[in-house]
Amino acid sequence: MAHRRLKHLLHGLVPAQPPIGVLHLGDISHHVYSTAEPSRLPHTDDLLLDPRDPFNLDNLHFMLQKYLLGQDVFLLSQPGPYARRLALTFCRQVFPLINAEYEFVALHRDVGETELKQGREIRSGGNLVYTDSAAVRAVKHGRVLILEGVEKAERGIMPVLNNLLENREMNLDDGTHIVHPHRYSLLDNEGPSAFIPAHKDFRVIAIAAPVPPYPGYPLDPPFRSRFQARFVDPLGSLLALPQPAHGPQSPFFEKLREIIMSTQIASESRNTLDAVAKSTLPAFPQTSLAKAHALVSAFPPPERLSPDQLARLVLSLHPALIHSPFVAWAMLSHQFEDAGLGELGSPNLSGIEDDAGLLGYRLAHVEKVDDHTAHVSFDSPTGATATFTVAAGPHAYLHFPFAHPEMLDFVPSARFMGLLTSLFQAHVLGWDISYVPPALPSTASCSTSLLVRTFSAMLGYELEDVHMYKELGGRELIMRRKVEDGGATSWEPSPLIEGAWQGRLVHLSGMDVIGSTAGSLARLVQDREVELWEKKRIVRRLADGEESSADLSVAHRAFRVISTASKSIPLKDWLSDEHANMFFTVAAQPMSQAEEAHILLQTGCRASVVETLLKFADKYRSGMTSDAVQKNRKLGTRSLLRIARRVAKFPEDDDLHTLLSRALLAEFLPATETMNLQNIFEECGIQRRTPPFNPPPEVRDEGLYFPPRTGPQTRDARATVIPRFDTASDPVGVSHVPHMDHFYDNSLQTGLMRDLAIDFEILGEHLVLLGNQGVGKNKVVDRLCQLLGRPREYIQLHRDTTVNQLMFQTVLENGVIKYTDSPLLRAISHGRVIIIDEADKAAEHVVAIFRSLAGHGQLTLADGRRVRETKEREGDIVVHPKFRLILLANRPGYREYSPEFGQPETYDDLPPTAFLGNHFLQVLGDNFCCHAVTNPDMASERKLLSQLAPQLSEDLILRLVAAFQDLRRAYEGGTVTYPYSLRELLNLVRHMQAYPGDSLEVALRNVFDFDVYKPETIAKLADILDHHGLVVKKLGIEAAREAAKKKVLDVKFEPKGDTSLSEPKYGKDDPDNQAHTGGNTWAGGTGGRDTAGLGGRGGYMRLFKGHDIKQIPDALKNDVPDHVKERAREMARQELARRLEELNMSAGEAKGYGALFTAVEGHIAQLHDLLEHLAAREEERIWVKRQTDGELDDSRLTEGLTGEATVYKRRGMAKPEMGRPQLKPKRIRFLFDVSASMYRFQYDGRLKRSMETAVMLMETFDRLTRKEKYVWDIYGHSGDSASIPLVEADQQLEIKDRWKVVDKMEMITQYTFAGDYTLDAIDKAVGEVAKFDADDWFVIAITDANFARYGITAEDLQRVMNRNPKVHTALICIGEGAEVAWIPKNLPGRGYRVANTADIPAVLRSILSTMVDN
Repeated sequence: MAHRRLKHLLHGLVPAQPPIGVLHLGDISHHVYSTAEPSRLPHTDDLLLDPRDPFNLDNLHFMLQKYLLGQDVFLLSQPGPYARRLALTFCRQVFPLINAEYEFVALHRDVGETELKQGREIRSGGNLVYTDSAAVRAVKHGRVLILEGVEKAERGIMPVLNNLLENREMNLDDGTHIVHPHRYSLLDNEGPSAFIPAHKDFRVIAIAAPVPPYPGYPLDPPFRSRFQARFVDPLGSLLALPQPAHGPQSPFFEKLREIIMSTQIASESRNTLDAVAKSTLPAFPQTSLAKAHALVSAFPPPERLSPDQLARLVLSLHPALIHSPFVAWAMLSHQFEDAGLGELGSPNLSGIEDDAGLLGYRLAHVEKVDDHTAHVSFDSPTGATATFTVAAGPHAYLHFPFAHPEMLDFVPSARFMGLLTSLFQAHVLGWDISYVPPALPSTASCSTSLLVRTFSAMLGYELEDVHMYKELGGRELIMRRKVEDGGATSWEPSPLIEGAWQGRLVHLSGMDVIGSTAGSLARLVQDREVELWEKKRIVRRLADGEESSADLSVAHRAFRVISTASKSIPLKDWLSDEHANMFFTVAAQPMSQAEEAHILLQTGCRASVVETLLKFADKYRSGMTSDAVQKNRKLGTRSLLRIARRVAKFPEDDDLHTLLSRALLAEFLPATETMNLQNIFEECGIQRRTPPFNPPPEVRDEGLYFPPRTGPQTRDARATVIPRFDTASDPVGVSHVPHMDHFYDNSLQTGLMRDLAIDFEILGEHLVLLGNQGVGKNKVVDRLCQLLGRPREYIQLHRDTTVNQLMFQTVLENGVIKYTDSPLLRAISHGRVIIIDEADKAAEHVVAIFRSLAGHGQLTLADGRRVRETKEREGDIVVHPKFRLILLANRPGYREYSPEFGQPETYDDLPPTAFLGNHFLQVLGDNFCCHAVTNPDMASERKLLSQLAPQLSEDLILRLVAAFQDLRRAYEGGTVTYPYSLRELLNLVRHMQAYPGDSLEVALRNVFDFDVYKPETIAKLADILDHHGLVVKKLGIEAAREAAKKKVLDVKFEPKGDTSLSEPKYGKDDPDNQAHTGGNTWAGGTGGRDTAGLGGRGGYMRLFKGHDIKQIPDALKNDVPDHVKERAREMARQELARRLEELNMSAGEAKGYGALFTAVEGHIAQLHDLLEHLAAREEERIWVKRQTDGELDDSRLTEGLTGEATVYKRRGMAKPEMGRPQLKPKRIRFLFDVSASMYRFQYDGRLKRSMETAVMLMETFDRLTRKEKYVWDIYGHSGDSASIPLVEADQQLEIKDRWKVVDKMEMITQYTFAGDYTLDAIDKAVGEVAKFDADDWFVIAITDANFARYGITAEDLQRVMNRNPKVHTALICIGEGAEVAWIPKNLPGRGYRVANTADIPAVLRSILSTMVDN
């Protein structure tokens, strides 16, 4: 102790470092000291705020107050760069404030403990080392830690810092401990110590947007309580960001400024009334005024702008108005008119043929200055020329003005040039660009990719396309994991960061699909700064005397980013204020009809066909709603271009009805959409033609020969010859050519093969084939590849397919990760066909990678390699010109009908099931040529079956084909629930061919046994078979029983002698407990009368003494006089009341309860463990382990060294974490069957097992430490009542009370009369449970009801169990109920048959575990 005191005193005598100055801020003075590491000071001098601005000064004064008090600050600001720049201004050294070093963490949904504490790396030699995060470095070295985007961090992440914030303490993964500096000074640290003192100057500045009104996670209360809050006035930040030029501002800017400010004020609500009545016009983004000032300063506007030019300007400043309600646009237009600026044009910008960009300027000239500089000139509306020096790339420029526009591979229309000029204007201002698609669900092309490529080529940029996908994490946008040859792990820059260093134009394609993760790039985009790995960082500029190093670098001054959207996600779901603040927005403008016509005519297609196509497209697009676009195909310019090229190349294929129906997948549209489509066809004069006959193809020397088609409406038909594949170009691929011994040619599938061959061999298209199961998608493609000699690769997708699995297989060998090319990469390299089967089963973001591959021949691999159409860099994989993608999938919108959901009206109304696919067509766009694969027509199907089964009569085949055609029509009409396909018919005919001795009933069972419990299907099938003269005696369950010859034996006892009744009585107890059958003397006998027993009649109670039960016939049992029945009921009620009143726990009863408890003791322990550590239902992204890429998982390092590949973890959607606090309890009701049959048939153990189950529940819930998490009760149902309270909610149960519950269950079964209230009990329970304010709701029922006897159907059970969708229900059927086979089929996942009553406790425990942890 004395030693520590001496050490503390000596430390206090060490002279302090002299200050370099004193900061005076209002009434506060603060000594400013030099820094130990100047490179950690802000490097954004030109972006920092002006401390002389009163608004900035007030915020800085508050922050200095908190700094001197040793408190951490929380800045609540609308999205934008102001709060970040305020924090950096506070740390700045140019205008001397505190001169503080800082660390920065950009928070997003993927941030975890690694980013906030320590990372792990494997160094050469296999040693594991820990690397400090920015937060740990800040606390060790006394820096300011800036946390931006706190509202994006998922729940449970930020509390990692709670102890650091409160006590300046943190336990680190490397075994060291950060402790408070005062506590550290009291420690004896003479030798090596695991304790590290937190620096006294360590502070935290957290930044977040307020939630609500902005989207995000609410603050964790303990985390929030550790900060001092500061709300940043949005109006003040709007005005503080611009750097106003000296002198008077233009009148146009002043008016625009007033409109932006008034809109901000109008959008704010200060009380409840304002919140209800506030403006529907959203506030302008935080950077809008800065953009407006920069734009107007560089491009002075004319005195008057046209409405369209004003609209384009407003959408660039406030892109959310693209998708806002029109009333908001109208309100803003009124403000512009009142300000004297004129009215706003339409926000959809369609039909504008103007080559001017923003504010009426036109691009005039682009001239190269040096490798990274260009001069760009614009013609102003007044006739003057404005020239600017801009950043550019080192490559040759696409000369502008275009010397020979007619020789370009695109049409430089007025619309195109206006948009291109807008891109150049944003580039002049130094902003990165976002090209935002229109809000209209279906439009002509907006030339997105063409604009990006042209802009890049005109400035000589090296274009880096980075294609986004949904699960791309914030860290993966910046860097990616790398394993060196020796097994050491490191990081390497992502294409975005590599582009920043090299001065490339980085195209972020599909920015909309990554959602809020895009916000993690805000600092890089706005400030050109970003934190990399292991202390490395990119800063805006180097300070005087600094040099670039491995840890400190700057982005190239020519580096630019342009983002585009995939158009697969509605604008409102991603076009946020944050996105608007990051980029300068250029609103997309679709082609006019004239421009679209010009492009289509360039294919050589006839003008009349082009005119009809555009007329149809205009009507189709204008009628499409935002809801329909998620289900239906958009008819974009690319689709029309594909049709025009087809007609130009094959003029005889001018059946526009077929071509347009194929492009729109009309075969699979809902009935209402089909009607609308047919109306458009009629309005446009497009008639349906009779399908032609397609003769079988032949393999000839010149290629695959398709003979001319014939038909009544076929004219000028020519033979089609498709060149066969040259095997010399891929000798290895010969083994990949499919081989089929048998393929039965038919007209429909031959025609399909011809269309496919033309599309992917002649026109170079990639294909999507969609259809029901069993229509021959795989067979047709394999047959075509066989005929063409085309090598093909194959990949089958599934729910868990990942993007990396499509690219390559990853293995870890001797500590080194190696990659083996996937079939996809082999096909790309060698020019093979790749079949992607079950494309609709994988996640949409996985299928999305095929969009860029098909559309632009581009793909970026996780190992850094790139797939490109031409070799641009070393290591690029060049797409072979013969490479083709063929995606196979089930029909879009198909959902299998389940009776619990009722009969659907359309396919899209049908409920989803686990095995069905995603709407993947949305993410593919128009990059694929779609084909609907249907069942063959009657003639084709007859021919196919005749070839397959020549021994069957033509008449029988005709009848079968006609029957299946009618079944398919019945499916389309909704009268049957399964789309019977060619596959089922082929299998049926194969069986009949192989086993001619089997009857038609036996053969049909192969197909229709699936539908045994679908009476509507069986009835419809019977009608159809009868209609087509197919004689079948029995169908459905009758056929199954007839075939099985199953006999059911009933055991009945026929009493002899007197069977008359007198009055109910108990009877005598036999001291020897002998078996008594018949008569009316002994209690506990069977098959008797009047006395208590079983199997007889006239008694008032059941009594079981362990003997075999003799059951009298039902006729005799029912022949009981009414006065005897009433007397028996009254005696039963009296006896039950007396026993319940006298019930108390004796030693014998305690023994009985102990026996019940012992039987379920193991179940109690397991159920208690689950409920004690249960999570709430909400899903959150968690670390998914055993991954092949992502963060290194330290718990699996040993597995990695032994060669296992799954040594990584990554963030992903999974089940909720166990143990997370719940806001509300879970409400559960258990329904037990206490009807007469439970006692009558207790010989199988059903009553005893039910009592044991009740004990299990009562004991489990009584043992919970947090009983408030669950509100539960137990009710019974019998033949007398649907609601018998056994255990009430919140009832305190002692052991004797629990015994009374199970004893009461047994007594009720003895005295209740026959009957069943299962349906009413479930119905009432669901209603009562749903009233409770809970986190989740459950009803679990047990019944032994004989459903047939009481007329209970599947529809009845579904009705009561689905009464309230929020209440989860389950039904356990025992006894007679367990014999009902349709229970699990009609109640999938909720109906259970338990034949062995010993399993009742285990089954209920399993159900409860599954339901509450769903």
